Amino acid sequence: MNKSIDIDGDENAEDRTKHFHRFRGPIGFVRLVFDATILLLVMLIIGFIVFANGLAREPKEPPHATDGITVLTGGVSRIDDAMRLMARKQARRVLITGVNRGTSLEQLKGLSTIGPQYFDCCVDIDKVARNTIDNATETARWVTLNGYGSVIVVTSNYHMPRALAELERAMPGVNLVPYPVVDNNVEVARWWEFPGTTKLLLSEYLKYLPALGRLWATNFVRVALPGTSVPPEDEPEP
Repeated sequence: MNKSIDIDGDENAEDRTKHFHRFRGPIGFVRLVFDATILLLVMLIIGFIVFANGLAREPKEPPHATDGITVLTGGVSRIDDAMRLMARKQARRVLITGVNRGTSLEQLKGLSTIGPQYFDCCVDIDKVARNTIDNATETARWVTLNGYGSVIVVTSNYHMPRALAELERAMPGVNLVPYPVVDNNVEVARWWEFPGTTKLLLSEYLKYLPALGRLWATNFVRVALPGTSVPPEDEPEP
Protein backbone atom coordinates (compact mmCIF):
# COMPACT_ATOMS: atom_id res chain seq x y z
CA MET A 1 0.00 0.00 0.00
CA ASN A 2 2.80 2.40 0.89
CA LYS A 3 4.50 1.64 -2.39
CA SER A 4 1.32 2.55 -4.29
CA ILE A 5 1.06 5.86 -2.42
CA ASP A 6 4.67 6.65 -3.20
CA ILE A 7 4.15 5.86 -6.86
CA ASP A 8 1.07 8.08 -7.02
CA GLY A 9 2.98 10.82 -5.29
CA ASP A 10 5.84 10.52 -7.75
CA GLU A 11 3.44 10.61 -10.69
CA ASN A 12 1.72 13.73 -9.36
CA ALA A 13 5.06 15.41 -8.79
CA GLU A 14 6.14 14.47 -12.30
CA ASP A 15 2.93 15.95 -13.75
CA ARG A 16 3.46 19.18 -11.86
CA THR A 17 7.06 19.35 -13.07
CA LYS A 18 6.00 18.86 -16.69
CA HIS A 19 3.33 21.55 -16.29
CA PHE A 20 5.90 23.94 -14.85
CA HIS A 21 8.45 23.24 -17.59
CA ARG A 22 5.76 23.92 -20.20
CA PHE A 23 6.05 27.63 -19.43
CA ARG A 24 9.84 27.84 -19.20
CA GLY A 25 12.00 29.54 -21.80
CA PRO A 26 10.92 31.75 -24.74
CA ILE A 27 8.44 29.19 -26.08
CA GLY A 28 6.97 28.73 -22.62
CA PHE A 29 6.53 32.49 -22.29
CA VAL A 30 4.66 32.58 -25.61
CA ARG A 31 2.45 29.75 -24.38
CA LEU A 32 1.76 31.63 -21.16
CA VAL A 33 0.84 34.82 -23.03
CA PHE A 34 -1.37 32.83 -25.42
CA ASP A 35 -3.20 31.02 -22.60
CA ALA A 36 -3.68 34.28 -20.70
CA THR A 37 -5.01 36.01 -23.82
CA ILE A 38 -7.52 33.23 -24.48
CA LEU A 39 -8.67 33.33 -20.85
CA LEU A 40 -9.06 37.12 -21.00
CA LEU A 41 -11.05 36.94 -24.22
CA VAL A 42 -13.36 34.31 -22.78
CA MET A 43 -13.93 36.45 -19.67
CA LEU A 44 -14.61 39.52 -21.82
CA ILE A 45 -17.12 37.64 -23.97
CA ILE A 46 -18.93 36.26 -20.94
CA GLY A 47 -18.92 39.71 -19.34
CA PHE A 48 -20.34 41.29 -22.49
CA ILE A 49 -23.16 38.76 -22.69
CA VAL A 50 -24.03 39.40 -19.03
CA PHE A 51 -23.87 43.16 -19.66
CA ALA A 52 -26.09 43.07 -22.75
CA ASN A 53 -28.66 40.71 -21.28
CA GLY A 54 -28.84 42.73 -18.06
CA LEU A 55 -29.90 46.00 -19.72
CA ALA A 56 -33.37 47.27 -18.88
CA ARG A 57 -36.06 46.48 -21.44
CA GLU A 58 -38.48 49.14 -20.22
CA PRO A 59 -38.47 52.17 -17.90
CA LYS A 60 -39.04 51.43 -14.23
CA GLU A 61 -41.01 53.91 -12.17
CA PRO A 62 -38.92 55.33 -9.29
CA PRO A 63 -40.02 53.73 -6.01
CA HIS A 64 -40.19 57.10 -4.27
CA ALA A 65 -39.71 60.81 -4.85
CA THR A 66 -36.17 62.17 -4.84
CA ASP A 67 -34.51 65.54 -4.41
CA GLY A 68 -33.45 66.01 -8.00
CA ILE A 69 -33.20 64.59 -11.51
CA THR A 70 -30.09 64.61 -13.67
CA VAL A 71 -30.52 64.11 -17.41
CA LEU A 72 -27.47 63.09 -19.42
CA THR A 73 -28.06 64.41 -22.93
CA GLY A 74 -27.61 62.24 -26.00
CA GLY A 75 -31.14 61.15 -26.79
CA VAL A 76 -34.14 63.33 -27.61
CA SER A 77 -36.62 61.48 -25.39
CA ARG A 78 -34.42 61.73 -22.28
CA ILE A 79 -35.41 65.34 -21.61
CA ASP A 80 -39.09 64.63 -22.25
CA ASP A 81 -38.99 61.68 -19.83
CA ALA A 82 -37.38 63.88 -17.17
CA MET A 83 -40.10 66.49 -17.56
CA ARG A 84 -42.74 63.78 -17.22
CA LEU A 85 -41.12 62.68 -13.97
CA MET A 86 -41.30 66.27 -12.76
CA ALA A 87 -44.99 66.40 -13.68
CA ARG A 88 -45.51 63.34 -11.47
CA LYS A 89 -43.72 65.20 -8.64
CA GLN A 90 -40.82 62.74 -8.51
CA ALA A 91 -38.30 65.53 -7.80
CA ARG A 92 -37.93 69.19 -7.00
CA ARG A 93 -35.45 70.20 -9.68
CA VAL A 94 -33.82 68.97 -12.90
CA LEU A 95 -30.28 69.29 -14.21
CA ILE A 96 -29.79 68.82 -17.95
CA THR A 97 -26.09 68.16 -18.32
CA GLY A 98 -23.99 68.05 -21.46
CA VAL A 99 -26.12 70.42 -23.53
CA ASN A 100 -24.49 71.59 -26.75
CA ARG A 101 -23.32 75.17 -26.46
CA GLY A 102 -25.22 76.11 -29.58
CA THR A 103 -28.54 74.77 -28.27
CA SER A 104 -30.94 77.45 -27.07
CA LEU A 105 -33.37 77.30 -24.18
CA GLU A 106 -36.27 77.45 -26.61
CA GLN A 107 -34.96 74.39 -28.44
CA LEU A 108 -34.77 72.49 -25.16
CA LYS A 109 -38.31 73.53 -24.28
CA GLY A 110 -39.47 72.14 -27.60
CA LEU A 111 -38.29 68.67 -26.56
CA SER A 112 -40.88 68.49 -23.78
CA THR A 113 -44.28 67.21 -24.87
CA ILE A 114 -45.95 68.35 -21.65
CA GLY A 115 -45.07 72.01 -22.10
CA PRO A 116 -42.27 74.38 -21.05
CA GLN A 117 -43.55 75.29 -17.59
CA TYR A 118 -40.85 73.45 -15.65
CA PHE A 119 -38.07 75.20 -17.56
CA ASP A 120 -39.17 78.50 -16.08
CA CYS A 121 -38.87 77.43 -12.46
CA CYS A 122 -37.10 74.15 -11.93
CA VAL A 123 -34.51 73.38 -14.62
CA ASP A 124 -30.77 74.03 -14.56
CA ILE A 125 -28.71 73.66 -17.75
CA ASP A 126 -25.08 72.59 -17.95
CA LYS A 127 -23.16 73.33 -21.15
CA VAL A 128 -19.72 72.50 -19.75
CA ALA A 129 -19.79 68.68 -19.79
CA ARG A 130 -18.48 66.98 -22.93
CA ASN A 131 -18.52 63.33 -21.86
CA THR A 132 -19.87 61.02 -19.17
CA ILE A 133 -17.07 61.84 -16.72
CA ASP A 134 -17.86 65.54 -17.12
CA ASN A 135 -21.57 64.79 -16.67
CA ALA A 136 -20.77 63.14 -13.34
CA THR A 137 -18.54 66.03 -12.24
CA GLU A 138 -21.12 68.69 -13.06
CA THR A 139 -23.91 66.68 -11.46
CA ALA A 140 -21.83 66.30 -8.29
CA ARG A 141 -21.36 70.07 -8.14
CA TRP A 142 -25.08 70.63 -8.66
CA VAL A 143 -25.98 68.10 -5.96
CA THR A 144 -23.54 69.66 -3.49
CA LEU A 145 -24.79 73.18 -4.25
CA ASN A 146 -28.39 72.18 -3.58
CA GLY A 147 -27.66 69.83 -0.68
CA TYR A 148 -29.40 66.89 -2.33
CA GLY A 149 -29.15 63.33 -1.04
CA SER A 150 -31.02 61.46 -3.78
CA VAL A 151 -31.11 61.84 -7.55
CA ILE A 152 -32.95 60.14 -10.39
CA VAL A 153 -30.57 59.41 -13.27
CA VAL A 154 -32.15 59.67 -16.73
CA THR A 155 -30.18 58.28 -19.67
CA SER A 156 -30.43 55.50 -22.25
CA ASN A 157 -30.63 51.96 -20.94
CA TYR A 158 -27.38 50.91 -22.64
CA HIS A 159 -25.58 53.96 -21.19
CA MET A 160 -26.97 53.58 -17.67
CA PRO A 161 -24.30 51.19 -16.20
CA ARG A 162 -21.43 53.51 -17.17
CA ALA A 163 -23.32 56.62 -16.06
CA LEU A 164 -24.03 55.11 -12.63
CA ALA A 165 -20.39 54.06 -12.21
CA GLU A 166 -19.12 57.58 -12.96
CA LEU A 167 -21.80 59.25 -10.83
CA GLU A 168 -21.14 56.98 -7.85
CA ARG A 169 -17.43 57.72 -8.14
CA ALA A 170 -18.03 61.48 -8.25
CA MET A 171 -20.56 61.68 -5.39
CA PRO A 172 -20.42 58.77 -2.96
CA GLY A 173 -23.23 58.57 -0.45
CA VAL A 174 -25.84 60.05 -2.80
CA ASN A 175 -28.73 57.70 -3.52
CA LEU A 176 -28.86 57.17 -7.30
CA VAL A 177 -32.16 55.98 -8.75
CA PRO A 178 -31.83 54.81 -12.38
CA TYR A 179 -34.53 55.67 -14.88
CA PRO A 180 -33.42 53.99 -18.13
CA VAL A 181 -34.80 55.42 -21.35
CA VAL A 182 -35.57 52.72 -23.92
CA ASP A 183 -34.75 53.66 -27.51
CA ASN A 184 -36.99 51.83 -29.96
CA ASN A 185 -34.17 51.91 -32.51
CA VAL A 186 -31.90 49.90 -30.19
CA GLU A 187 -33.33 46.38 -29.87
CA VAL A 188 -31.63 45.20 -26.67
CA ALA A 189 -34.02 42.28 -26.20
CA ARG A 190 -32.52 40.45 -29.21
CA TRP A 191 -29.30 42.37 -29.65
CA TRP A 192 -27.49 39.45 -31.30
CA GLU A 193 -29.86 39.62 -34.28
CA PHE A 194 -28.99 43.24 -35.08
CA PRO A 195 -25.35 44.01 -36.03
CA GLY A 196 -25.81 47.74 -35.39
CA THR A 197 -27.14 47.13 -31.88
CA THR A 198 -24.42 44.58 -31.15
CA LYS A 199 -21.75 47.07 -32.23
CA LEU A 200 -23.29 49.82 -30.09
CA LEU A 201 -23.54 47.61 -27.00
CA LEU A 202 -20.00 46.30 -27.46
CA SER A 203 -18.67 49.86 -27.71
CA GLU A 204 -20.57 50.84 -24.56
CA TYR A 205 -19.33 47.73 -22.73
CA LEU A 206 -15.70 48.53 -23.55
CA LYS A 207 -16.24 52.05 -22.16
CA TYR A 208 -18.02 50.69 -19.10
CA LEU A 209 -15.09 48.51 -18.02
CA PRO A 210 -12.66 51.45 -17.46
CA ALA A 211 -15.43 53.35 -15.66
CA LEU A 212 -15.95 50.37 -13.37
CA GLY A 213 -12.19 50.17 -12.81
CA ARG A 214 -12.06 53.85 -11.86
CA LEU A 215 -14.91 53.32 -9.40
CA TRP A 216 -13.20 50.33 -7.76
CA ALA A 217 -9.88 52.18 -7.56
CA THR A 218 -11.55 55.23 -6.04
CA ASN A 219 -13.40 53.15 -3.46
CA PHE A 220 -10.14 51.37 -2.59
CA VAL A 221 -8.39 54.69 -2.00
CA ARG A 222 -11.27 55.94 0.12
CA VAL A 223 -11.08 52.83 2.32
CA ALA A 224 -7.28 52.71 2.46
CA LEU A 225 -6.85 56.46 3.04
CA PRO A 226 -9.86 57.75 5.00
CA GLY A 227 -10.42 61.45 4.62
CA THR A 228 -8.93 61.59 1.13
CA SER A 229 -11.06 63.46 -1.39
CA VAL A 230 -11.38 61.29 -4.49
CA PRO A 231 -11.98 62.79 -6.97
CA PRO A 232 -10.06 65.82 -5.58
CA GLU A 233 -12.22 68.70 -4.50
CA ASP A 234 -11.97 71.88 -6.55
CA GLU A 235 -10.00 74.73 -5.09
CA PRO A 236 -12.26 77.57 -3.94
CA GLU A 237 -12.44 80.47 -6.33
CA PRO A 238 -10.84 83.71 -5.12
